[in-house]
Amino acid sequence: MANKQNYYELYRKSTIGEALTDTLEELLINQYISNSLYQKILTQFDKTINEALSNTVKAKTTFKGSLHTYRFCDSVWTFILENAQFKTEANEIVKVDRVKIVACDANVQDTPQK
Repeated sequence: MANKQNYYELYRKSTIGEALTDTLEELLINQYISNSLYQKILTQFDKTINEALSNTVKAKTTFKGSLHTYRFCDSVWTFILENAQFKTEANEIVKVDRVKIVACDANVQDTPQK
């Protein structure tokens, strides 16, 4: 079989991802949908949100701050910055006390299935 693209599930923790998950859980509990449909919908959400952000978001920002923590595991970088400052292309500046940045390799794939 051909490789199946592995999509990150981290957007499930976004506002829209949590709203979708909460709604699906309610439908599942009330037996309006099956567990397999629940999983298929979440998998489709993972695929769609990753592709949409990859293909449509072209805005750039720069940032600086004090690096508090960093780690690299399973092709995912996690950075925690303190006293961070973000600057948009329109020169808008946003300051935050603490921010967590997660950067994932967009080219990660599952191994071929036998």
